Amino acid sequence: MKVVITGGTGFLGLRLARVILERGEICGASGAPEPIDKMILFDAVTPPERPAGLDERVEIVSGDIADRDLVMRLISGDSLSVFHFASVVSAGAEQDFDLAMKVNLDGGINVLEAARAAPGLTRVVFTSSFAVYGGSALPDTVSDDTKITPMTTYGMTKVVNELLLNDYTRKGFLDGRGARLPTVIIRPGKPNKAASGFASGVFREPLSGIDYDLPVKNETRMAVSGYRTIVDGILALHEAESDAIGDDRSVNLPSITLTVAEMIEGLQRVAGDRPLGQINAVPDAAIQAICDGWPGRGQSPRADALGLPADKDLDSIIRAYIEDYADA
Repeated sequence: MKVVITGGTGFLGLRLARVILERGEICGASGAPEPIDKMILFDAVTPPERPAGLDERVEIVSGDIADRDLVMRLISGDSLSVFHFASVVSAGAEQDFDLAMKVNLDGGINVLEAARAAPGLTRVVFTSSFAVYGGSALPDTVSDDTKITPMTTYGMTKVVNELLLNDYTRKGFLDGRGARLPTVIIRPGKPNKAASGFASGVFREPLSGIDYDLPVKNETRMAVSGYRTIVDGILALHEAESDAIGDDRSVNLPSITLTVAEMIEGLQRVAGDRPLGQINAVPDAAIQAICDGWPGRGQSPRADALGLPADKDLDSIIRAYIEDYADA
């Protein structure tokens, strides 16, 4: 079978690709495991060097997700699964509404239409976000059935895609599944335009001996999950029986709740004698406002019922990052 990952050369896309290649097979349209013959990693740009861990089954394609013809050519074939990561992220979407509409909405519809046109019942996993929640009536803790009232352009585009995924699945065009992601930590490399980027930067830079300017208050609270758990959860959602997911195709992935102060305490605890860069308070009102509009706690009863994985604690997330990146 063929696997297509949009946003495939990004951090999560690449990690998922490597996990799938190592497994060698995933569930096809029939629900039975099928070997991976072909994988396409589709992204806006081509990496300067081919990423490690990709074998001859993998083709990297660069292009515009809003190009319907290109997306239709890539997402095609008799046995197919799609993982849709490509998106303009939170702060970037606030800064450029038109680009967010083009990439997140037009691109999302292109992916769904291509999967609809493909033979069989293509499984499509869409990565949504806790940013679907927001507003003045936002409860302290959100769950799968909390009303979705996004207060950012990014969150709005995620909600629209969730609703489209529901309807395309209801009509039998495809087999859609939506993974609502909490803030994913600890992302390596250079920061992107996500407002939540500080939740990785507050670990990443100090562990590299680099001082870090923290844009939010220490009492800022977030629902987070480690990247290993997120990738495993997305793949587990793909493998789940369709009937077990139900009519509402998007589920909250499991998370743990932390304040920024608790993040810093965890960093110092796990680092031990390791030299750390200094963390400096440099408030950014725009980033603080976006984060204040997000839920601080998440519940995931439907993901729990499906058996999706959850992080044990913050320390294990930090240790995984040190093993995978800081000391690699």
